Amino acid sequence: MTGVFTRQSLPYWCCALIVAATAAWLLFIGRVPICECGYVKPWHGQAVSSENSQHLSDWYTPSHLIHGFLFYAALWLVAPGLSFGWRLVIATLVEALWEIVENSDAIIERYRAVTISLDYYGDSVVNSVADILAMMVGFWLASRLPVWLSVAIVIGFEALTMWVIRDGLALNVLMLLWPLDAVRDWQAGA
Repeated sequence: MTGVFTRQSLPYWCCALIVAATAAWLLFIGRVPICECGYVKPWHGQAVSSENSQHLSDWYTPSHLIHGFLFYAALWLVAPGLSFGWRLVIATLVEALWEIVENSDAIIERYRAVTISLDYYGDSVVNSVADILAMMVGFWLASRLPVWLSVAIVIGFEALTMWVIRDGLALNVLMLLWPLDAVRDWQAGA
């Protein structure tokens, strides 16, 4: 049993604790554990739907993978002396805080007011946990892949989601912080 709790494994236990605490907080504030449809799908491919952000993965999962790539790059630059594990803890904490903020009433209402996400009522807890895990996968991939491939994946995911659902990480951030009618009209297919 002592081999499970080592100094090397401590960061990963911290990550697990962060994910569990985030799930507990989201349940505490009233987020639904799973889709109100009563089941969990591995993939939900319809972006404009009341089931979006309710299942394990959807068209916004690539943006969370991109978070992992971006967090890895940022922490590689600002904290090169930290081990991979402790940088992952920081990235997991930031992603978990985003999931908490994203599922606050203020941000949900902001999404509904300034984007085409009129049916967005927040993420299910299982989707939020899966989003954090997707970031962790992106972080791990960024640590293993050549920089050029990491950049290509980020650009590819952004291009794919912009093409398929007319949204992505960059547009999501833009519309949340500085909504543009022209972008909203384009996203709505007008």
